[in-house]
Amino acid sequence: MKKASLFEIIMARCWNVVNEGKTFTPVFVLAIYLMWHIGDLSWSAFGLACAMVLPMFVLFYLFDFPLHLRHFLWLPLLAGTVIFGIAEPGLLVFALGMYVFFTVFFWGTLYYHLRIGTTWWNFLRIWKLFLKNTDSTSGNVFEHVPKFWLMLIMLSYCYQTGWNDLALANIGIFTLAMAVFALVLHRVLFNWKPVEYPTRTDNAIVGPALAKKVIVVVIDGCRKERLYDAQTPFLDKLIAGGTLYDQMETIYPARTVSCFSSMFTGTYPREHGMKSNMVWDLGVKVQSIFEVLKQQGKKGVMFGCAHLYDAFGEYCETFSAVANNDVVDHMIMKQAKAIYERENPDLFVVQMIAVDQTGHSRGVLYEEYLEKIAEADALIADFYGWLEARGDLEDAVFVVMADHGQGDGIGGHGHLDVGERFVPFFMNGQAIEAGQVITDHRSIVSLAPTIAYLMGVPFPDHARGPVLTEAIHSHEVTSG
Repeated sequence: MKKASLFEIIMARCWNVVNEGKTFTPVFVLAIYLMWHIGDLSWSAFGLACAMVLPMFVLFYLFDFPLHLRHFLWLPLLAGTVIFGIAEPGLLVFALGMYVFFTVFFWGTLYYHLRIGTTWWNFLRIWKLFLKNTDSTSGNVFEHVPKFWLMLIMLSYCYQTGWNDLALANIGIFTLAMAVFALVLHRVLFNWKPVEYPTRTDNAIVGPALAKKVIVVVIDGCRKERLYDAQTPFLDKLIAGGTLYDQMETIYPARTVSCFSSMFTGTYPREHGMKSNMVWDLGVKVQSIFEVLKQQGKKGVMFGCAHLYDAFGEYCETFSAVANNDVVDHMIMKQAKAIYERENPDLFVVQMIAVDQTGHSRGVLYEEYLEKIAEADALIADFYGWLEARGDLEDAVFVVMADHGQGDGIGGHGHLDVGERFVPFFMNGQAIEAGQVITDHRSIVSLAPTIAYLMGVPFPDHARGPVLTEAIHSHEVTSG
């Protein structure tokens, strides 16, 4: 399998500019306005208009309006229409048409066909999925349509009236009112973020190693209840012989880079710095389990997509995500064997992506999603058997989990809609209690400190997640 090239890594970062809602709004609004006025634009007037609406762009960057909050955006849109008027109705129609083209045809059909081989007819389904999407990516129709319409109305008003006291007063008062509205709305109704552990990991003391190796397989974007619906005989066997966490919660925002960073540092985005897939400053800002292992003379290797290189750098070997979705996980697991054989790591993490990509392109409530989960089951069974034949599962712990779930619609994830919040998580191995189901609330930030505890190394310096001690029975590894 091809390694993700520098070009692919850069293109993945570029895609995030138009995929992440915070950056999409200014990029889309300015691009649409320039396209509409191509040939008759006064650049000086346009520059002044942009300066006048800049505070509103900043406001929309700071505040997301996902889930039910998005419906409140129609109120400021209505108010803006009354105050500023609709100087260019054709511009609004053009913007809506271009948004439909971008989401349904460019993103939902052309992009997915070229990158993962989705059918050319995907637009027949995906338009319905976009209408149900609730996260704050650019595919959240009912968040971004009122946002870009309001911004275009304000931009047109400022462009036509120019820089004068009345226009500045109208824009200033409206923006201030919008800031108060957003702040109150988020204080009162934005109440679904997970409760964070307030202290550093302190529920266990690291002693002798209980496992020689830890292998973590992450089925990216696997919705928990859909895993239980799928045909997964091998994973069922692992669960029966190990410990299942039935209320394992992901973090906020539930974006891939943010989740992986929390999983392997043991803390939250506000500390490790990876607050979305859009990474402005490369590398987690706190110690990861990979750094801890290196300091202790051990080796940790992650095998994942180009996004994860932005967070983990030298510890991450990347694969190209430009591959047919029916074969990509087969290629990943084949290459995972080659990397494992070459590196012989103490901690090995491999990310499978076909389930996530199916959810995004075809939806999570369709048969294709269950088929991809069943495919993942067979590939994990093969990988496990390969490790077992090598003798590498003796005194090892094998973890299967998801970084986040996926909501209805285009399999959105980020802001913890139904289906996103709780993820599959189970462990198997000689150090793990068999036949146990934990129904108490836990968080994926417990992964890094639990790995450290199992391997007898210090916790990452900012880890907050409690060690999953209820799954572990005392069993020192044999020497040699």
